[in-house]
Amino acid sequence: MPRTLKIILKVIAGIAVIVILLFFGALWYVNSHKNQVLKLVNTQLNQSLDGTVIIGDMKPDFFHRFPDISLGLKNVLIRDKRFAQHHRTLLDAKDLSISVNAWALMTGSLKINYIDISNAAVDLYTDSTGYSNQSVFKKGPKKKKGEGSTNNYDSQLGRFSLTNVNFIVEDQHKNKRFDFIANKLNGSMTNPDTGWHANFHMDITAKSMAFNTKHGSFIKNKVLEGDLEAGYNEDSGRMWVRSASLDIGDDPFEVSAVFETLKKPSSFTIHLAAKQVLWRRVSDLLSANIKEKLDQFNITQPIGVTGIISGSFESGDPFLYVTTTVKDNTVITPGGTIEHCSFGGVFTNLYEKDKPLSDDNSVIRLINLRGSYRNMPFVIDTGSIINLVKPIATGNFRADFPLTDMNDILGTDVARFSAGTAHMRLNYKGDIVNYQLNKPIISGSIIFKNAGFRYIPENIKLTNSSISLYFKGNDLLLKNIRLQSGRSVVNMEGKVSNFLNLYYSAPEKILVDWQISSPQLFLGEFLGVLTGGDKQETKKVERRGNSGNIIDQLSTVLEKSRSDLHLNVAQAHYFKFLATDVHAELLTSEDHVEIKNVGLKHAGGFLRLNGSVTKGEKTNRLSLNTVISHVDVHEFFEAFNNFGLKDFTADNLKGFLSAKTQITAGLTDQATLEPNSINGTLDLNLQNGALINFNPIGTIGKFAFPFRDLKNIQVRELNARFDVHGDQITIYPLKFSSSVINMDVAGVYGLHNGTDLTLDIPLRNPKKDTTITDDEKLLKKRYKGIVLHIRAKADSTGKIKVGFNKEGKK
Repeated sequence: MPRTLKIILKVIAGIAVIVILLFFGALWYVNSHKNQVLKLVNTQLNQSLDGTVIIGDMKPDFFHRFPDISLGLKNVLIRDKRFAQHHRTLLDAKDLSISVNAWALMTGSLKINYIDISNAAVDLYTDSTGYSNQSVFKKGPKKKKGEGSTNNYDSQLGRFSLTNVNFIVEDQHKNKRFDFIANKLNGSMTNPDTGWHANFHMDITAKSMAFNTKHGSFIKNKVLEGDLEAGYNEDSGRMWVRSASLDIGDDPFEVSAVFETLKKPSSFTIHLAAKQVLWRRVSDLLSANIKEKLDQFNITQPIGVTGIISGSFESGDPFLYVTTTVKDNTVITPGGTIEHCSFGGVFTNLYEKDKPLSDDNSVIRLINLRGSYRNMPFVIDTGSIINLVKPIATGNFRADFPLTDMNDILGTDVARFSAGTAHMRLNYKGDIVNYQLNKPIISGSIIFKNAGFRYIPENIKLTNSSISLYFKGNDLLLKNIRLQSGRSVVNMEGKVSNFLNLYYSAPEKILVDWQISSPQLFLGEFLGVLTGGDKQETKKVERRGNSGNIIDQLSTVLEKSRSDLHLNVAQAHYFKFLATDVHAELLTSEDHVEIKNVGLKHAGGFLRLNGSVTKGEKTNRLSLNTVISHVDVHEFFEAFNNFGLKDFTADNLKGFLSAKTQITAGLTDQATLEPNSINGTLDLNLQNGALINFNPIGTIGKFAFPFRDLKNIQVRELNARFDVHGDQITIYPLKFSSSVINMDVAGVYGLHNGTDLTLDIPLRNPKKDTTITDDEKLLKKRYKGIVLHIRAKADSTGKIKVGFNKEGKK
């Protein structure tokens, strides 16, 4: 063996012998000086603590961390001086093992290379007055850089391990509670000149991370597991922690945190990021007050999320700033489901920088939101929900789509579209009640082009129609409206003052002021406006989700609001009736239509009309006051379908009629008069008239004047007054003068039964009386000769029997 090698082996052997001697020396020292070592540990701890330190037992374990000596401490308790008052133990460690440098130990100092704590609890407690059991730690003067220690304790720590250690930090004065259980935490630490650096694996359960116990805990009952790196700089007092992949619950997050320990108060900033995580799992990580709001929504597919939590361990709620990116996802809201949804989202609890961090200073921002709601595509460039206590929604809404896409939203309450396009440009702001938009402030426009739809409340079908709605302030302007129903074309302009204030609070006070014109209007195509449309119950389609109550309220508004219509129509058709130069005012409400100042030309004459229509469950009630001036009576009766009369029709009449009527009648939903429903009075004047084939007179003529032609009776002038009560017409005494016969008539004429008429008929032929112009002379000549007193009365079967009226002279 070479001499050099022998020397090396001898040196190694010598070193080994020295190490063994040192180790056994330490073994002998600890065994023989156990009490002194335990006292040394207690002494070193008491130098840093102001309270009670109890170490139940110490057992050395020489081979566990060779060549260091491991000291196993049992039942270690640290309590402050007020423990008897609050009963909160700062440290209760069942097993605490430290590995110390053997040589340093024998020289009377304590250098810890490894610490292992298991089955322990650390409870840092501050009561409601601000007192903390952390006062057990003595506060000495800060050691200057490079200054040696005043004792023999070296604080450098090589490795550490914690198992089943419960950390509690509770501040009742500031409503904070942090409660973590370290299921397993182990790592290593180096001690550069500026502080320390550590790498460790963490498996902990967060029972509570409540920055404000009134609002609940973040990451409550979540397991945090992963590899972390941490460091501390003594000069700046900054501690940092980061992990490329830390599992929080079941989702991996990239985490970095910075703690500023020298600042007063000390502060923290935590950054989190997850590339793919479900919405509900994100909300589960937040405090209860925020989770409650976010759980109103859901996003079905994973999203990317980043978050910042920063604040102070001394002050109240931390600052929150959460961002998310959603692409082609499904978003479920209280108002319904949004398909193919994409947006950038931001949540923060600092909406206004001069206000405190809180729910009522929180905001959710949605940037470039695109999606499809009930097949209706839309865009919200920027939308916000401000104040989570009393939420307010703001944003701008854009949508361009076929009107048929709205059918699913409208259901069967308002309208059903068959054609056309919609263009919406709206800015909105409104309260949210149960996450439904309420009392919004809206500006912008809604424009329907080339629309075909059925307006369900009034059962009106419209084609090739256009509607433009403009929201300006609280008012609604209705412009460029063109409605076409069949052959009718209506052009409309309108305004609703104070619309937005009344829309939700008092829809019955909404008054739409309309200016309406039409070149040609067929009233039969708009009967629903007067009669209320089909009264049969419409089967409502149940809406999926909730439409944000806007559509439901729209149906209510359309039902309860009032309209003031000012019409000018070149030609108006109503069945056979044709009117020209029509002007009218209509005031409509939920169940009533007031008809005012109607004027029109018809049958060579002029009509003025006032009245109303009251909607009923089965029958609509019509009330009319009419002035008729010089109309062709044949054309007039024919146009109105003989006013429901069967025995007295347009075919029986010629001449020019002027009249005043005050009547009420039943009106069907098809705007036809119900048979025998007319009640009221009629005053008429007939000029240059004729009765043609009028059966009641023909019947009498057969009896009294069998040789006269009563089929065409010329009447120069007739003045008469009638009361109509259903099928009973009361004829006030009238003098009927004609080219064939004169007669005085009074009594009741029944359309079906109840006829009882008295007639005084001079027998002389009045044919030549037409040449007499003096009224007194004509009256004297009227009763010359024989006068028949006749009574026409219906029997029990309704058949009219004619006979002499014996009391006629009376």
